[in-house]
Amino acid sequence: MVTTTEQEQSPIDPVELRRAFGTFVTGVTVVTTREADGTPRGMTANSFTSVSLDPPLLLVCIGKKASSFPVFSDAEHFAVNVLHEHQKDVASVFASKSATKFDAINHDTVHTGTPVLTDSLTWFDCTVHDRVDAGDHMILIGHVRAFGTSPVAPLGFCRGSYVTVEHPMPQGWTPSHRMMIGYLVEHEGRILLRDDGRGGWELPTARYRKPGNEVALDDKGAVALLTEEAFLYSVFDVADREPGYIVYRGELAATLRTLPELPQSLTFFAAEDLPWDRIPVRQIRAMLRRYLQERSEARFGIYVDSSAGGRVAMIDGAPRPWRAPNGVTADTLITKG
Repeated sequence: MVTTTEQEQSPIDPVELRRAFGTFVTGVTVVTTREADGTPRGMTANSFTSVSLDPPLLLVCIGKKASSFPVFSDAEHFAVNVLHEHQKDVASVFASKSATKFDAINHDTVHTGTPVLTDSLTWFDCTVHDRVDAGDHMILIGHVRAFGTSPVAPLGFCRGSYVTVEHPMPQGWTPSHRMMIGYLVEHEGRILLRDDGRGGWELPTARYRKPGNEVALDDKGAVALLTEEAFLYSVFDVADREPGYIVYRGELAATLRTLPELPQSLTFFAAEDLPWDRIPVRQIRAMLRRYLQERSEARFGIYVDSSAGGRVAMIDGAPRPWRAPNGVTADTLITKG
């Protein structure tokens, strides 16, 4: 069917036009911002595209009939969160008029203070570059200030339905098989962080984990810290970075009456003094928040990320030696070779 806008022809049928627009396969995004009082707002949208690399610009179209339209009209910043194939429920929540959209959705702040959906395929944190009035929509152009992505399949949309995108990962986009060893080391309620040399803070790391309780850090000659015990705590990739992290938690041994001399790059922070806005990796921020919560309950878990957002397995009871089926302890097996 061919339809024109010539005056001598029949006027455009908006229903048919909508169906024609719907044949273009798109992704699905959730656009988020905050009201003046800080309340998070968000809506589902698929009219999104990149605009420019220099400067880094993108755009999304906001319907004037949307309940969030007045908020986006006045906002100074916003985020576009591209959903992955397991987030149909998230798309449905943000397409609704629910007043509690963010209650069950993991979100965090990165650069502008706009809520970013932490489990999304890709996110772009933006300041408003321009607004353009366009019929029944407003074109919101954003200047990208921070972004992140992950190697999972996107959620597609076509002809009013979700679709599956096959073979979404080009060569070279596969997750890294190399991992950094990170340590979440605590002493008298304080947590050890390392200056990243760029004005931010990160976990102390090592290239590999040594057996035993000595933590050898990659920091000016491998700083050695003696912990009571080190337990696996978290395994995750970091969007747009490689390698990912394997994180162990532990407390400094009670036998250490005074702290060992540490390089200037290493600092213990009290929980209330953690520099949240200077920890650039959102996965690290999320992990530290989980750790503080679990520490307050004296009940820890192990986190492993996944395309569905990750899973936590809680561990109950005090640590105990591992035993083989014949009752021999792991220490004995190691000693006997």
